[in-house]
Amino acid sequence: MDADIKDITPAVTTSAVEAAAVMGLLPVRPRLLALGEPTHGEDTLLDLRNELFRQLAENEGYRTIAIESDCVAGLAVDAYVTSGTGTLDEVMERGFSHGWGASAANRELVRWMRAYNDGRPASEQLRFAGFDGPLEITHAASPRHALTALHGYLSARVDADLLPCTADTLDRLLGSDDRWTDPAAMTDPSRSTGQSAEAGRLRLLADDLVALLDAQTPHLITATSRDDWDRARLYGRTATGLLRYHSGMADNSPARMTRLCALRDVMMADNLLAVAARGPAFVHAHNSHLQREKSGMRMWQGPVEWWSAGALVSARLGEEYAFVATALGTIRHQGVDTPPPDTLEGLLYALPEDRCLVDAPRLAASLGGTPPAPRVSPWFGYASLDPAHLASLDGVVFVKDVPRSR
Repeated sequence: MDADIKDITPAVTTSAVEAAAVMGLLPVRPRLLALGEPTHGEDTLLDLRNELFRQLAENEGYRTIAIESDCVAGLAVDAYVTSGTGTLDEVMERGFSHGWGASAANRELVRWMRAYNDGRPASEQLRFAGFDGPLEITHAASPRHALTALHGYLSARVDADLLPCTADTLDRLLGSDDRWTDPAAMTDPSRSTGQSAEAGRLRLLADDLVALLDAQTPHLITATSRDDWDRARLYGRTATGLLRYHSGMADNSPARMTRLCALRDVMMADNLLAVAARGPAFVHAHNSHLQREKSGMRMWQGPVEWWSAGALVSARLGEEYAFVATALGTIRHQGVDTPPPDTLEGLLYALPEDRCLVDAPRLAASLGGTPPAPRVSPWFGYASLDPAHLASLDGVVFVKDVPRSR
């Protein structure tokens, strides 16, 4: 790599990472503005996310933040920030997946959103959304909650003769939730119930319930509200998505993990498109879920590749989807030390700023046909930025040093 600081300085738009500067990189105001992170659980990155969302809300008209967390659990957070339902402690405990509720930065985000919304009319309030499925690395949730919530919404509002089944039938087919959440099923397809006769029947019923929801849309929106209808649609997406995912867990083919990774991001993309339909939103998740290029990782079955949620949404929304990735210099408490100078992170680390915003396409052009060497991550929890992806990014936020979270 022949590039040095003088070659890349013109691509560094500002030493302050601010919403106005991010928007200045983009050709149009996007409906979904996505900020990625290369690692999870670092409050420095979440504090940066919070500040950007505050500026987007106050100055750019963005009203929703969507994060990589359980979409159904996130309804509790949204109810709290919009109407004060529950307490802050309660929603931090049950409104997030992946352990994100323990984060001080996430707690501050929820507290600030509630304070911002207090006394404002619904049309001006900020909204919260999780856009991940009810999935963990070790297991997937039972479809019970989503299926029964969808059935309950419909059974209270449409003729019983139109329903494809009763609540008792759903309960019988679902059986014990332990059947669905067995952690052993993640690595042993034979332990999954996802391709049982009951699961097959549930997939058909879930499809029929979603079709009924769509068919009754004019009546349902009038009888309840658009928010209630949106929530029912989320239950429908989640139920059908979980049943597909459980079916994939029971698959014993070599494509099993590729299929599961792809199904998760399809669920994410569907949720993001639903959020986008409601208005401009700020999205935060791992870079790998938001990038336009294919994602990949090595798992126990070998390497897998799949199209990320960002790639799927970008294909649908075009310029109305924007993605700014985050790259890091050091996370010393995790063993991630100063990056080698011949890497993209090493080149950015040589800049004097502690944080900067980079015009990614301009940087790619300045580097010419010889991109920097990929940085080999010394810690499994951190994924370095692929220099070959630079031209497909709208921007890069670079954070030189990440201290231990508080």
